[in-house]
Amino acid sequence: MFSRDVGIDLGTANVLIFVKGRGIVLDEPSVVAIDKNTNRVLEVGEAARKMVGRTPGNIVATRPLKDGVIADFEVTEAMLKYFLNKINVRGLIGKPRILICTPTNITTVEQKAIREAAQKSGAKQVFLEEEPKVAAIGAGMDIFQPSGNMVVDIGGGTTDVAVLSMGDIVTASSIKMAGDKFDQEILQYIKKKYKLLIGERTSEDIKVNVATVFPDSRDEEMDIRGRDMVSGLPRNITINSAEIEEALREPIHSIVQAAKSVLEKTPPELSADIIDRGIILTGGGALLHGIDRLFSEELKVPVYIADEPMTCVARGTGLMLEYIDRLPKRKLS
Repeated sequence: MFSRDVGIDLGTANVLIFVKGRGIVLDEPSVVAIDKNTNRVLEVGEAARKMVGRTPGNIVATRPLKDGVIADFEVTEAMLKYFLNKINVRGLIGKPRILICTPTNITTVEQKAIREAAQKSGAKQVFLEEEPKVAAIGAGMDIFQPSGNMVVDIGGGTTDVAVLSMGDIVTASSIKMAGDKFDQEILQYIKKKYKLLIGERTSEDIKVNVATVFPDSRDEEMDIRGRDMVSGLPRNITINSAEIEEALREPIHSIVQAAKSVLEKTPPELSADIIDRGIILTGGGALLHGIDRLFSEELKVPVYIADEPMTCVARGTGLMLEYIDRLPKRKLS
């Protein structure tokens, strides 16, 4: 087997890997379970996610990426190594070339950390590319024409907003407000209103099954369990879509404001194109009920959700791998 080119969507919540010629071969949570006593990695990905909130004291299930960048270098390296071994891309002729996506506003130090983690995990060369650009390509937008395209990529740790033309970013913004923050806001809302403690997984279930961000557009209810803060005993409550819309109002407003500020800095000619073409939403946050309607109402332009928004970045890396030899040499020698 020959060594292949690999594209990685190194997300705060999930890692997706695209291998040239094979497509998306891996989609797993960015979670690593470690034995604190021995510092040994026990599980990675989905198996580790199942341990979150359910481990004994000596085992910790951790997410090594925070806000789209590496928070724990060694654990990120172990995670990448595990995933690359799992998909078996190291071939007879050596190490793969790897293309990794990053938020638009990461520092050179953070870029260096990502490059080094990938290199130590077995990469021959590492290319970094900005996430909204790759997401736009993966969503099927033709960003190489002299016309304006706008993408809002709502991931786990960051939301990246960008206007693209002629194959590059014209204006962009990246904020640390995304899926993880939504989960935290739901968790805090229930804690404050009902004096009930719930876990992150329950909070995520609520987001998927009940949440909406557009008032009065969804009417679902869900029974949830948690620990009563007063009695310390387990308790059941029922929550509904209207409550979760209230819980998510503030973080969603921040994302809308980020999109507005990018639009305000966009040259008039490109703004006119965006009115015609609309804005594309990608990333897991694009699946939030009512988010397209809310954005459309607030920004006064058409808003569309990309097909399979969760995999746009990974698919975009796959398309960019076709031209990897022409990419700028922002690689590790």
